[in-house]
Amino acid sequence: MPESGPEPIATFCGDCDCGCPRLFVDPAETGDRRVRITDDFGQRIQMSVEQFRDLVAQAKSGLLDGALTA
Repeated sequence: MPESGPEPIATFCGDCDCGCPRLFVDPAETGDRRVRITDDFGQRIQMSVEQFRDLVAQAKSGLLDGALTA
C-alpha cells in the first residue's frame, strides 16, 4: 500500500514556480495538525480542521477584510 501524504487543496498565486503558498490536508495526521499551510519561505502552519473551518467562516463573513486595508 503506498504511503499517503498531504493532499494539496489550493495554491495561492500559482503564476510562477517560486514555491507559492499552498494549502494541504494530511489524512495521516490527527487532531490539531491535519490542515497545513506552507509559505514561499519554507515555513508552515498546522491547525485542526475545526480551526480551519473557523478561519474560513471569518473570511466569508468579511471579518478579515480589514486586515487587507490596514
